[in-house]
Amino acid sequence: MIWGRVVTIANIRDIGSLRFTTRIQAIGEAPRRGDTVIDAAGAYVLPGLINAHDHLELNHYGRLKFRDRYDNATQWIDDMRPRLDGDPAIREARRLPLTERLFAGAVKNLLAGATTVAHHNPYYSELRRTMPVRVVRRYGWAHSFALEGQPAGARGESGGSVHQRWRRTPENAPFFVHLAEGIDVAAAQELSRLDSLGCLAPNTVVVHGVAIDSTGFERMAQADAGLVWCPASNMFLFGRTASVRAFVAASRHRPPPIALGSDSRLTGAGDLLDELRVAYASGAASPGQLLDMVTTSAARLLRLRYAGRLTVGAPADFIVVPPNGSNAADALLQATRGSLRMVAVGGRPMVADWGFASAFRARGCSVRSIMLDGEARLMDSGLARRIAGSPIREPGVSLV
Repeated sequence: MIWGRVVTIANIRDIGSLRFTTRIQAIGEAPRRGDTVIDAAGAYVLPGLINAHDHLELNHYGRLKFRDRYDNATQWIDDMRPRLDGDPAIREARRLPLTERLFAGAVKNLLAGATTVAHHNPYYSELRRTMPVRVVRRYGWAHSFALEGQPAGARGESGGSVHQRWRRTPENAPFFVHLAEGIDVAAAQELSRLDSLGCLAPNTVVVHGVAIDSTGFERMAQADAGLVWCPASNMFLFGRTASVRAFVAASRHRPPPIALGSDSRLTGAGDLLDELRVAYASGAASPGQLLDMVTTSAARLLRLRYAGRLTVGAPADFIVVPPNGSNAADALLQATRGSLRMVAVGGRPMVADWGFASAFRARGCSVRSIMLDGEARLMDSGLARRIAGSPIREPGVSLV
């Protein structure tokens, strides 16, 4: 049991508790005989964060672009193509086993408190093996209009026909597509093209939407379609990001169907916590709105039943955030992966500070000491062994 400020999203308990095994057993109850009680010293206990857009196999490259600003993502793709085989560093990174590349992306997310991730590419068989985070399994996807029929996946899988793949996606599963990813006329016309094909619907999830104007967002709102906002990636490539305020104003829902995504480290920020700060600095959303975008709103957009909230019976996926700021949303914006006090998936502590050592013991987990961005931490020993054996090194992580 953790004693702290438990944020169920519906409310915040100034003094509360979270009893858990693999699932949440109770919230706000007094300790029972036999409980291991951990005093979180006023820290916030939040649902595990949801990263609504990542390409898990692309996070080991680092940021890459070849001109100061692009007008359309297709220009960036065209710049990348000759370098896939021509640049020695990129070529060697592509040759690493897909399992290792996917695992590296999962570790990036876990350490930043993102316990659930939407992967925009095929659901590779390697993702069915042990991953330290939950990867959304039920979804439809096409890469973009630009890559219809062209290689887009890690094994050269086609980006697919947007219309055909949307038709094959069940109505109660999200359909992801990169759309309006740019600032030129071609990008601005893509929403109308999607709509004319009949593919703008309640399960449609537009990723990026940089070129969509207020009229376009009104059309999305009428269709109950959703948006994944990736501001760091957008600013890096195009110098601007989606007009989130226009979508908020147009939406009939409160909170609106907007989720935050980190994209991969090819163009995005370091991790989802970094993305939150970039989003806040843009002035387009309040701390409370951003908290929604990585919890409840993201869960609704991705059609996830239990993710993004703490409720009895749900899997015990949660993070413990230092009590900085006047509320949980402010505290999350100030959090870094080196300051998170604990990240748990399915009730299993994966990484935590030494004050949570008893949580590992109570769950029967052996631990290993690590340094995370200069901070001493404990890590589940199985995860630590897996990281030690990977040919891809996560920046800022060293095993002691």
